[in-house]
Amino acid sequence: MLPAHFWGTFLMTRIVVIGSGFGGLGAAVRLAARGHEVHIFEKRDKLGGRAYTYEINGFKFDGGPTVITAPFMFDDLFAAAGRRREDYFQLVPCNPYYRIFDHQGRSFDYNGDEAFILSQIAKWNPSDREGYQRFMSTTKAIFEKGFVELADKPFLHFTDMLKVAPDLIKMQSYLSVYRYVSQFVKDDFLRRVFSFHPLLIGGNPFDSPSIYAMIHYLEREWGIHYALGGTGAIVEALGRLFTELGGQIHLNAEVEEILVNGRKVTGIRLGDGRTIPADAIVSNADVAFTYRNLIPEVYRRKYTNRKIERMKYSMSLFVIYFGTKRRYTDVGLAHHNIILGERYKGLLDDIFNKQQLAQDFSLYLHMPTLTDPSMAPEGCETFYVLSPVPHLGSGIDWTKAAKPYRDAIMQFLEDHYLPDLQANIIAEHYIDPLHFQGTLNSYLGSAFSVQPILTQSAWFRPHNRSEDFDNLYFVGAGTHPGAGLPGVLSSSIIVENLIGSAVPEHTLEPALE
Repeated sequence: MLPAHFWGTFLMTRIVVIGSGFGGLGAAVRLAARGHEVHIFEKRDKLGGRAYTYEINGFKFDGGPTVITAPFMFDDLFAAAGRRREDYFQLVPCNPYYRIFDHQGRSFDYNGDEAFILSQIAKWNPSDREGYQRFMSTTKAIFEKGFVELADKPFLHFTDMLKVAPDLIKMQSYLSVYRYVSQFVKDDFLRRVFSFHPLLIGGNPFDSPSIYAMIHYLEREWGIHYALGGTGAIVEALGRLFTELGGQIHLNAEVEEILVNGRKVTGIRLGDGRTIPADAIVSNADVAFTYRNLIPEVYRRKYTNRKIERMKYSMSLFVIYFGTKRRYTDVGLAHHNIILGERYKGLLDDIFNKQQLAQDFSLYLHMPTLTDPSMAPEGCETFYVLSPVPHLGSGIDWTKAAKPYRDAIMQFLEDHYLPDLQANIIAEHYIDPLHFQGTLNSYLGSAFSVQPILTQSAWFRPHNRSEDFDNLYFVGAGTHPGAGLPGVLSSSIIVENLIGSAVPEHTLEPALE
């Protein structure tokens, strides 16, 4: 018997979603709520993509992402299915949003309270308070154009870009985020505090266009939140919602090929040889991987291997997940910590341009048990520490580099932030660029897919509907509008709207078992 929401929709469109990151889950839920027959195919043993959850010795580790911004987008996603997000998982606000440390261990907190932020600025450079206020007033306009107006709109035609070009020029999008911030803020450390945000979506603050300065305003507007039970609780809730809507989940089901007939994709072939017909395919897999590995080049006119190889890709990440047998509630850390090294531009140049593994590093240290002790056994603490590193185009041999790099990071944390750390570790796991390439199918082991530079943004980014195939769609970090939770959830809205008006409904073969 069909679920109630299918009544009146007897001729359904079968849609295959490849991958189950937040972009794929968001699109699957929205399309299922629209009455389509939707199947998710996930190569791993559980949902989540980059938000995969590791469980080791009683500790729960979110693979990422852990910074939840624009929480209303989850509310909207559940509302689209006629549900209340609160009935599936709980969000709590973080305060401060981040604690940012300089190389000497001095910290800067920021949250949504402007008076508090101004008091923090005064500790570093009182004359920058007025500049910060001017910076925020300009980023509001960037935010309203870049996020409110454009984030959930497809850029399928060059004319779409021409329409917004005057506004982008007016907003100085030709400047990098760092240069844009530097117009208003003079203190070197404060410039770093208000320009690091592109790193959260795979961009270099010295290359990413100033439109990405809106991330700071977005955080001020809606706050930073944490899902009780970790990011994995959101994944679990979306999986539950999807199945309630009649969607089907296929785990341990790696897609080997997208089947093509002219300008149409007709289905997928799995690793076990089965072929699954489809009216439309939504790929939440890495865009470069999808084209290069799943579709033979003979069928591709625009996204040839050469074009894919010429694009610029984000950095990768080295991430250590670790649990300790003691608590560290008294060492001055927050839930989200950013530890900046002495070098800033030089380090970023090493990572993005020179593509060499530096001896120093800047780190993001996540400490969720400060907010949610359930992430660890009683009396224990859960962490992960993340370091941006070059992608695999660098030629670094991570089979040899990983252990020394891990040891250097852990020794640094022990020396400066977490006393006796290594003697207290009772659970540990790390991932490096080889994981992003081999397990997450990310081209060059890039952690955020296509790098967000001006010539790879909006219309210049891989489109949400393929230029080569009329019924192949993309969600996730590599397509418009880009990486980060607001970006990938926006891409799912775009694809829902495109499919809702573009794919005819007709009868297919019987549904899968």
